[in-house]
Amino acid sequence: MLDRLRPVALVAATLMLPATLATPAAAQSDAGIDPEVEARVEAAVSRGLDYLRRHQAPDGSWRAGVGYKLMDRYMVTQTTNEQAETGGGHVGVSSLALIAFLAGGHVPGRGPYGDVIGRSVRYLLRCVNEDDGYVSQGGSRMYSHAFATLCLAEIYGMTRQADMKKKLQDAVDLIVKSQNKRGSWRYVPFAEKSDMSITVCQVQALRAARNVGLRVPRTTIERAIDYIKDSAIRHGRSRGAFKYQPQSRTRATFPLTAAGVTALYGAGVYDDEDIEGGLRYLESTHDTLYRRYRGHYFYYYGHYYAVQAMFIAGGDHWDLYFPKVRHELLGDQRPDGSWPNDVGPGPAFGTAVACIVLQIPKRYLPIFQR
Repeated sequence: MLDRLRPVALVAATLMLPATLATPAAAQSDAGIDPEVEARVEAAVSRGLDYLRRHQAPDGSWRAGVGYKLMDRYMVTQTTNEQAETGGGHVGVSSLALIAFLAGGHVPGRGPYGDVIGRSVRYLLRCVNEDDGYVSQGGSRMYSHAFATLCLAEIYGMTRQADMKKKLQDAVDLIVKSQNKRGSWRYVPFAEKSDMSITVCQVQALRAARNVGLRVPRTTIERAIDYIKDSAIRHGRSRGAFKYQPQSRTRATFPLTAAGVTALYGAGVYDDEDIEGGLRYLESTHDTLYRRYRGHYFYYYGHYYAVQAMFIAGGDHWDLYFPKVRHELLGDQRPDGSWPNDVGPGPAFGTAVACIVLQIPKRYLPIFQR
């Protein structure tokens, strides 16, 4: 019984972290890094952010293919050309692009990217539906809603903009109301089905919102924890992995395992056997992910969560993981500063995630901190 109550206490303690930028002293890269490697990372990120700056649409969004995964493919439902014609962007990719700037310590209204960030924030706020708080445009779904909610929560924590609070709370309330009876979420609000890839997004959005003082019911987090832990594999060949859904016959992969571990961290669970098993699984399958899905959306979304999991775990887990993913990303950047994403929303997505991964050691964003 005590073991079941422990995560709840952790939720209450950890979801109230400060939501301001780290001080410069706390935002330095990990000690011991080769100065030459650090310079390469800084140059790569600078080129990546400049690529995103150049490709931001006038309305503050980023164009990318809105769609959904189908097995290991990506089915586009709205193209970038259609977005240009209708004057809309991709809510999820725009949110990740904005997070990429915030992860480097850039803030609204100041510095070389102040205007870029300001336009993007205004775009996301315009995408919040006044009736129900759903953050969507052009058919984007709950993935995008969660990334936008997380992003706006981080901005609100920095600026405390009065006009943002209600829209942000409405977006949070939609997540809470949409949680199904299994304790999870699916592609659209109020869906009965559920899966890990959607759940982790919502949990992180709720964590960011709770960090800045918005209402998040504890019971929502408790139910999410139960769902996540039901998805862990504790026996057999895939021991340590997390599944797409708790049912017995469903896939278990590097990205889903990274999502499971990060979701537990986001829910306030840190000392847990399922986390340790998940970290070991990630270490054993890292190389396979790169060989099979280099440049694929599986690769980027897998490492978006894996870098957070490993950074929070720290120690040998981080020391083994980060040099490897850093080497992969530095080698894959294109001359124009972008990262390729031929299967997925497109290069704005790949570039945003790559920049986020490479900047995690700076510790600027509370949602990514230990």
